[in-house]
Amino acid sequence: MHNRCPPQRQVDGLNRHHWWRDAVIYQVYVRSFLDSTGDGIGDLAGVRAGLPYLKKLGVDGIWLSPFYPSPQHDHGYDVADYCDVDPLFGDLDEFDQLVGAARRLGVKVLLDIVPNHCSSEHPWFREALAGSPARARFHFADGRGPDGAEPPNNWHAMFGGPAWSRVTEPDGTPGQWYLHMFTPEQPDWNWRDPEVAAEFDRVLRFWLDRGVDGFRIDVAAGLYKHPELPDSDDPEADARTRDSVNPLAWNQPEVHDVWRRWRSICEEYTERDDRERLLVGEVSVPTAREHAQYVRSDELHQAFFFDLLSASWDADAFQKVISEAMQDIAGTGSTVTWVLNNHDQVRTVTRYGEPATEGSGLGAARARAAALLMLALPGAAYIYQGEELGLPEVVDLPDDVLTDPIFRRTGSRARIRDGCRVPLPWSGQASPFGFTPGVESAKPWLPQPEYFAEYATDRALADTRSFWHLYRDGLQLRSALPQLGEGTLRWLDAPPGVLAFERGDDLVCAVNFGTAPTPAPVPGAPLLASGPCPSGVLSGSTAAWWIRS
Repeated sequence: MHNRCPPQRQVDGLNRHHWWRDAVIYQVYVRSFLDSTGDGIGDLAGVRAGLPYLKKLGVDGIWLSPFYPSPQHDHGYDVADYCDVDPLFGDLDEFDQLVGAARRLGVKVLLDIVPNHCSSEHPWFREALAGSPARARFHFADGRGPDGAEPPNNWHAMFGGPAWSRVTEPDGTPGQWYLHMFTPEQPDWNWRDPEVAAEFDRVLRFWLDRGVDGFRIDVAAGLYKHPELPDSDDPEADARTRDSVNPLAWNQPEVHDVWRRWRSICEEYTERDDRERLLVGEVSVPTAREHAQYVRSDELHQAFFFDLLSASWDADAFQKVISEAMQDIAGTGSTVTWVLNNHDQVRTVTRYGEPATEGSGLGAARARAAALLMLALPGAAYIYQGEELGLPEVVDLPDDVLTDPIFRRTGSRARIRDGCRVPLPWSGQASPFGFTPGVESAKPWLPQPEYFAEYATDRALADTRSFWHLYRDGLQLRSALPQLGEGTLRWLDAPPGVLAFERGDDLVCAVNFGTAPTPAPVPGAPLLASGPCPSGVLSGSTAAWWIRS
């Protein structure tokens, strides 16, 4: 019995190709990609130098992590100036050169924009601390209890501790409290103040005028809080889950008006030159149905579907989240935006199995299989830097080098994010592994383990069995075969522990989630496989693509 998922249809009558609907975007974590100056921190010139590598891999675009001026309390997600470049990473001239180089290579450029909160060093927040009416741009409130000594409500921040900090007024007396759903260095904007919306309109236009192709939106289900800021029934839920689950602080209905406003700005630019600008949101909501509300035809073009990333390694679990996404999200006319790794999550090689320091083992096999599965699904896909090298999570970083504010605020290593942010290895046998070309004595901002030599890019390119070649071959086929990319999928009958579906009329993808071999769903050798796959057999922890004859 075949089960056909709904098509990912186009919703406007335009004839032009909507590049974003089936694009593969590479996430560049700028400070860890490539360092051009020898200071141990990656920069925009390093990204520009790496563009030919990314073009060779076959991606359609890049998403740059925040590079704006910032005190770097949360690695740039605490923005002090939304319309400039931090000297750590270069300057506006270097940014313009990067955009120009990417344009010549046909690579789209997306920026990471952070509209939920800013830096405590942002001029507007400094102005608010002075006690002016500028406090309306943030969430300032009087405290509770005697002398206002208790926070205005019981919310806790996602990164640990109370979500409120008390300020000292200009006259030296204890004063009001301000809301920060992440850290005290990241005060939340109050989007009920019209000046905030107008300022972000200006920010979007500033970067669109410089030629960017769109924006990845941080905490896109945030921005608005419940207008009364009441107590929560479960105030520690965000900190416990490390997710946006407090219904009073996230996913308020008014946020959809922001995305309609931003969509209209992007379409204004698209109409000027017929070059579509993209809005893709980091949307963390409980269900695929709620997720779908963010990608309606007049809101965000896309939103990351994190359920695939969080699914356990199980055929039924994967089929369930894929089916729900295709039904609820693709049913809006958008396309599903698949993701398996990012800068906030444990890498798949470690998450799916053994936290081994070698490229072999169960985790690596499963990560390779998951990659082929993702690239075969209808819609868009995002790849996190180092994913194409099969990098594992660095799980043994010493406490004294950790920089994640989660560790600083909680003292716990649980769910800290430094391990997936270690600078990339490019070449050589010892750190910095070409991360700082020509500066062998450079010390990367996070230490690279010795075993990174086995994952260096030069080795990966030379070894046709590497993760890199699997990704490159998958991307080439995805680009060349009309069955892949946008469209539908049809589930096929398969043995227990095996997931199989068909794209078009003749391309079959199957994944064996078990460890024992099973008969292949299609006779003959596969077109592409994530591991050894003899004719007629689908090996354990393996994915493969076939073309029916």
